[in-house]
Amino acid sequence: MATLKIPVGSSDHSQGADNAEIVFVEYGDYQCPYCGQAYPIVKKVQKHFGDRLRFVFRNFPLGEIHPQAEAAAETAEFAAANGKFWEMHDLLFENQRFMGNELFERLAEQLELQVTALGRALKGGEFGKRVKDDFLGGVRSGVNGTPTFFINGIRHDGPYDYETLAAAIGSKAK
Repeated sequence: MATLKIPVGSSDHSQGADNAEIVFVEYGDYQCPYCGQAYPIVKKVQKHFGDRLRFVFRNFPLGEIHPQAEAAAETAEFAAANGKFWEMHDLLFENQRFMGNELFERLAEQLELQVTALGRALKGGEFGKRVKDDFLGGVRSGVNGTPTFFINGIRHDGPYDYETLAAAIGSKAK
C-alpha cells in the first residue's frame, strides 16, 4: 500500500481546516481528461464532508501526453502567488478543452491578474521548480498517473466515482 511521502504542510494549496479529521490529497494534471472528470466529483465530496475534510491539490503534469499541462500548472502557481490559486484551478478544469496560452491569458485577465507578468513567468519558468517539486513528491509517493488520491496519507487505489470515494473517505475518518 502506497503512502504519501511528502506530508501536507503550509505551502500546500488546501481548502478546509488545517486540523480537519480527513486530509484528501489529489495529484492532478489540468489537461488530463480523467482529472477533468474527477473535478466535479471532488467538489461534491468536499461539500458532503464539509469541515471534516481538508482538500489538497498538488501538480502532476504528464507533459509527454498532455503538452499544455506544465504551462497550466505554472499558470495556477502564478495565480497562487497573487492569491487566486483556487479560482484559477477551477477555471482551468472548467475550460479544459481550450487548454493553451490564449486560455491562460484570458483566465488571468478574468481574474484581474497581470497578463504580461504571466507571460514573463511562463517564458522564464518562474514557477517551474514548484511544479517539479510537487511532481517529484508524487513520484516518491508512488504516483504514476492522474488523478491519484490519498486519504489520510494512504493512496486510494479504487475507482474515483462519487460513491466509492465518499465511502473510502468515510471509512478513514477518525
